[in-house]
Amino acid sequence: MIKFDFENSSINERMLSDYEEVVQKNHLLLHENPDDEKQFLGWINLPENYDKNEFERIKKAAKKIRSDSDVLIVIGIGGSYLGARAVIESLTDCFYNMLPDKKRNSPMIIYAGNNLSPNYLNDLMNLIGEKDISINVISKSGTTTEPAIAFRILKEAIEQKYGLEEARKRIYVTTDKARGALKTLANSEKYETFVIPDNIGGRFSVLTAVGLLPIATAGIDIDKLMQGANDAREKYLEPSIKFNDCYKYAIVRNLLHSSGKKIEILANYEPQLHYFTEWWKQLYGESEGKDGKGIFPAGVDFTTDLHSMGQYIQDGERHLFETVLCVNEPKNDIDVKADSENLDGLNYLAGKSLDYINKKAMEGTVQAHVTGNVPNMMITLDKLDEENLGQLIYFFEKACAMSGMILEVNPFNQPGVEEYKKNMFKLLEKPGY
Repeated sequence: MIKFDFENSSINERMLSDYEEVVQKNHLLLHENPDDEKQFLGWINLPENYDKNEFERIKKAAKKIRSDSDVLIVIGIGGSYLGARAVIESLTDCFYNMLPDKKRNSPMIIYAGNNLSPNYLNDLMNLIGEKDISINVISKSGTTTEPAIAFRILKEAIEQKYGLEEARKRIYVTTDKARGALKTLANSEKYETFVIPDNIGGRFSVLTAVGLLPIATAGIDIDKLMQGANDAREKYLEPSIKFNDCYKYAIVRNLLHSSGKKIEILANYEPQLHYFTEWWKQLYGESEGKDGKGIFPAGVDFTTDLHSMGQYIQDGERHLFETVLCVNEPKNDIDVKADSENLDGLNYLAGKSLDYINKKAMEGTVQAHVTGNVPNMMITLDKLDEENLGQLIYFFEKACAMSGMILEVNPFNQPGVEEYKKNMFKLLEKPGY
């Protein structure tokens, strides 16, 4: 279960009530025809109405990859990899890829096609070495520059390593159901394919095959993940602000924005949530940043970043507000013991657990930032597990849709993303540019 608290935000319930009419109107628009492929609202009912046959194929493919591969290379950029990485790193060991194979019990998950650095790709190839590998390439079109280059290079490497027939059994394609360069290649080569639904945009696609195949390969229970998301779907069907926390979050952040707070910082106190923050940044940045509008999404990992960004957050320009992710129950804990010499002066902590200390650091930071005119909201998870993370994903997705609509932008397109591509293609002398 997740809980939303905005007590330290400077916003009160009465101020929320001013948005009741616009939220009711937007709620009806969101739920009017969510299966229309032109509306990109397929994620709304996805946790209940997903393709059960494909879901079973995903689990079967993940089981095969786990049995015959030391490494799964996930090729994708933006929403094609961030959601999967967010879930995998949230729900596995902090040093997952570094664990011995027998202790990890599943393949290393490595990501490619999310940059254009030759150093990165060469280092990845060196890391793979003689390991057995599979590839999951994820792209709606198959022509996005970064993943397309990575796939071209890695496809050649895997074919040289195993031969054409075996390579075909180790390449899994997640793409459009009917068209596009990657779909054409997959049909020609007879790769196993999974579908990116037409009515779900990339940044909302983590609970489709886009995210689920890598997540299942990492040994995470995708049935429980979907159950958590469906619990949230049912919980946030309520159109009334009074009973819908994700709509409250959407309104509070817009009220803070209208008061001059232009940047939202998502703060966590668990290193495992670093890539969840990266996923959240894309979700909100790409959904709201258009038409000269939008709240800028940033992220910090506390307490680490208290020793780098903490000074600015406390005393810099007052255009910030924070949303804190709090995990109630740690996966495990460590008690601080007394030391006879006490040279570090830490004996006052003897008998206290590290999680308790971490929580007090969080509480002290919230108090300091609120005093320093950085309004705070808090989202609390019972623990980091599949059900809670599924709920949190859906919470942020639906809140993002509502928040964008309150801002009066289309939260489901991303026209600005294309601008750099046009310039790059022209500089690279691509035909037609």
